[in-house]
Amino acid sequence: MPADLKPIRSEADYEHALAEVERLWGSKSGTPNGDRLDVLATLIEAYEERHYPIDVPDPVEAIKFRMEQQGLTRKDLEPLIGTRTRISEVLNGKRALSIAMIRKLVEKLGIPAEVLIKPPSLVSHRGTAAPPRPRLALKRRAAAKRKRA
Repeated sequence: MPADLKPIRSEADYEHALAEVERLWGSKSGTPNGDRLDVLATLIEAYEERHYPIDVPDPVEAIKFRMEQQGLTRKDLEPLIGTRTRISEVLNGKRALSIAMIRKLVEKLGIPAEVLIKPPSLVSHRGTAAPPRPRLALKRRAAAKRKRA
């Protein structure tokens, strides 16, 4: 077995390291093969973090996921978010989480604050993600409607 380990700098190096990990998979910890597997896994992880970053999930999706995991209902969120109406607005992406809500969700549900502070995806009337409209475009549309009326 070759003992030369080097940083993963290219996609070819990455593919080679993955193939070697596959070959070494199941090696006992503390053996030369097991140690090599540990080092390769660390190198692969560092490469993947730089080249294949995972985006932080949408806060609403994170809340829904945690609700599903823990078997929670919307009613269970009332102490954390507020009224049924407010919960509906938050879960439908029509209202952002407040600092107080975020603190309670972090404490009670264990959702990382980093996830909850990300602005939620705006939702259009059809339920699909819609990009935010610039204020100027909204003002022009309103002015055009007034002109037609």
